[in-house]
Amino acid sequence: MSPRLAAALHLPPPPPPAAAAAARQLGVPRPLNLHSAAALAASSCSPSRRRGALACVVRLLCSHHSAAAAAAEAVEEARRGRKQLGMTPPIYDYLLANVREHPVLRELREETAAMRGSQMQVSPAQAQLLAMLVQILGAQRCIEVGVFTGYSSLAVALALPESGRLIACERDERCLQVAKKYYQRAGVAHKIDVKHALAVDSLRSLLDCGEASSYDFAFVDADKRMYEEYFELLLKLVRVGGLIVMDNVLWYGRVADPLVDDQKTNSIRNFNKKVLEDKRVDISMVPIGDGMTICRKLVDT
Repeated sequence: MSPRLAAALHLPPPPPPAAAAAARQLGVPRPLNLHSAAALAASSCSPSRRRGALACVVRLLCSHHSAAAAAAEAVEEARRGRKQLGMTPPIYDYLLANVREHPVLRELREETAAMRGSQMQVSPAQAQLLAMLVQILGAQRCIEVGVFTGYSSLAVALALPESGRLIACERDERCLQVAKKYYQRAGVAHKIDVKHALAVDSLRSLLDCGEASSYDFAFVDADKRMYEEYFELLLKLVRVGGLIVMDNVLWYGRVADPLVDDQKTNSIRNFNKKVLEDKRVDISMVPIGDGMTICRKLVDT
């Protein structure tokens, strides 16, 4: 296609190499080539069909360009740490600048940013809070349900004493390979017992082995449709006075939108309602990251 025709059609410029690479990493389709697009449009028989085909190609090109730009922005946001829900970028940047982040955690966050699903990684501020809760508790035994690439589990393991132990439940082997690499790099692999299986099976196995009421702390960031089941199993595993922290309880704001009615959103709404009324725990819903509810176990179950 000639530059004059492209200018007349107001076609967007091609995305920069970094954006294109980011788009490919996140699975965004490769933009159409302008010459092949022109050939496609020219192949129509009649002038009216040619115009229609060309308009369709232009829409495709614009759509792909927008997707690539959005992908690049998502990668940059993930590299910096998932944005705080409802917080303006300048305030979030200030928050991030005031987080004490271990160098290996920073390396892991930046590698994860280029991976599919990078938005699932907790923010540095969330990880810092989890580590502090572990330290305040004087925790020795912890559980994590949903490891992803290991950012939160690494933060917890770094906060544990040398004798501490973290059970890390994750079913995705690809993610675990990344997590294990950084556990080794940070020198905490000996504190972490990875369970590569469905989390419910791993938790039930712990109960079957007589480990009820023997854990100090648990963190859940996994399948939202399973939150109630995870919570009930962890209530049996965590001791009285121990903590269970549930992530994504604000679910990108969807829980507060009456027009959103999908299964995951409803599962989180139902969980939030149930835990609000649950007298077995004290709770605090904290608007950090995508929302976390901190539950303190009050009675033996």
